[in-house]
Amino acid sequence: MSTMLPGDNIQPKEGPPGVPDWSSVHQSLGELAPPIKDKSEWPKYKLSQEHVDKFWRDGMLLNIPVLSEEQCDQILEDYKYFMDPSNRHPGHSMLYEFHNNQSGDPDNVLVHVLGHWRLTKLFHDLVFLPQVVVPSSQLIDENRREAPVRFWHDQLFAKPAKCGGNVAWHQDYSYWTRTKPMMHLTVHIALDDQTVENGALHYIPGSHRWTRNGNPLPVTV
Repeated sequence: MSTMLPGDNIQPKEGPPGVPDWSSVHQSLGELAPPIKDKSEWPKYKLSQEHVDKFWRDGMLLNIPVLSEEQCDQILEDYKYFMDPSNRHPGHSMLYEFHNNQSGDPDNVLVHVLGHWRLTKLFHDLVFLPQVVVPSSQLIDENRREAPVRFWHDQLFAKPAKCGGNVAWHQDYSYWTRTKPMMHLTVHIALDDQTVENGALHYIPGSHRWTRNGNPLPVTV
């Protein structure tokens, strides 16, 4: 298969025969929004200084919209590849990890996926979404107003309410001590509504600065 991107001399590498590996394309494909063509467009996606200050004080920002409901609905169509065993994506073997169904209940499918950005254009373009990339560049380094960012890895979770075990309190940095001092962050994008009733994430403001003997808190189980 030869898959060329409109207007660009870019061709993704092939994974399984006939299946493009979108991770080999290091720019937006224009599936979620028109690609940024000039750096003068970036400032409109910046967080306010108030948001930046709040992030460094509390260790998180909540309810920052990055997708419209229409875009979420588009992505949820690709999400179905990972929920229905009879409708697997032809590039399924390219996933780094795939766990399904961890609940054992066909009506409450519990899924954990790594590598889905390789399979579909929409999940690929989430990585390059300016509403994510620009704020990340503002928040990655406390001593710099803006810094280059590099994508490390993706995760996709489907976790129905009251299915599966509880996830213990933790600092993400405890799992991923790849930079010292800490210079990576997690971007959580909810594709449907999260409430107390269906198991929304909980945060403790300021806990990003908690340490033990000068190190991140131990991973809890």
